[in-house]
Amino acid sequence: MGIRATVVGASGYAGGELLRLLDGHPTFELGALVAATNAGKCLGDVHPQLVSIAELPLIDLASADLDAADVVFLAMPHGASAQIAATLRADSIVVDLGADFRLADPAAWQRWYPGEHAGTWPYGLPELPGARQQLAGATRVANPGCYATAVALALAPLLAAGLVEPADLVVVAASGTTGGGRVPAVNLLASEVLADVTPYKVAGAHQHLGEIRQALSEVAGAEVSMSFTPLLVPMSRGILATCTATARAGVDAGQLRAAFAAYDDEPFVTMLPADRWPRTAATTGSNSAHLQVALDADVDRAVVAVAIDNLGKGAAGQAVQNANLLLGLDETAGLSVNGVGP
Repeated sequence: MGIRATVVGASGYAGGELLRLLDGHPTFELGALVAATNAGKCLGDVHPQLVSIAELPLIDLASADLDAADVVFLAMPHGASAQIAATLRADSIVVDLGADFRLADPAAWQRWYPGEHAGTWPYGLPELPGARQQLAGATRVANPGCYATAVALALAPLLAAGLVEPADLVVVAASGTTGGGRVPAVNLLASEVLADVTPYKVAGAHQHLGEIRQALSEVAGAEVSMSFTPLLVPMSRGILATCTATARAGVDAGQLRAAFAAYDDEPFVTMLPADRWPRTAATTGSNSAHLQVALDADVDRAVVAVAIDNLGKGAAGQAVQNANLLLGLDETAGLSVNGVGP
């Protein structure tokens, strides 16, 4: 018998990617696949790419025996996970891909999300300093947001080493349309997105800003200040974030690059050769993050570029990585560092 995994929110983009990874995992076996409006359909009707499990039924939440699962993945819209999590066995492993338990500050939650703050679970970005120790022995984990994953991985080594000013961080990050979820929206229609690039939720309005600041402030040991501008670009999946910060006096390019030795033993984080910059296509379908750093000496700013698959390391892949850790499995089980691009 394998470890039985239930997915709540199986019909969404992140849910579909999660099912693809779980089906290929050496230890997990699929339990209930829970959906809302798609309940009653077969999985293949919603995710035709999942040929090997296409005949599995999607069921509604009321029909699902969540207590029969060893691990429950909640791939729900923000604000929908907490009520379900409250009904689960205390000893079941729960990975929440939504935002419900990411933020420690209730005021921060109220700024970006509706409803009451549900509490805080360990933050599941294992590559951050001290994160694995917080996850050790836990039964609950808050999976980070996709932008937050990319930006935190890009800037954490420089902040931890004290090489840049935490009060002057600027990020411009481009995301594919799957980052907006699967609920129909006019701004995500192909005719609206193709041949177009547009900023959205600018000037501190994007909900991931709170968790980015929270994670990086913990790394820096001081409150960070960040300007964050997300862009919607005409691709289905992927994130490319360009992150800059004022370099402290006397810091050179070699020191910036040396800081990323913090990731030397991380299986899913790759610092590219000095002459190569990240590309989203190279991370598609993987749990990898590709990084590059440079010093813009004209303005004394560190520049870090990072690419991830927003459905991989930014969502489902990271959820499997976290589940592996909580269950004492090989952290890399069922996950690939190789993308499928171009």
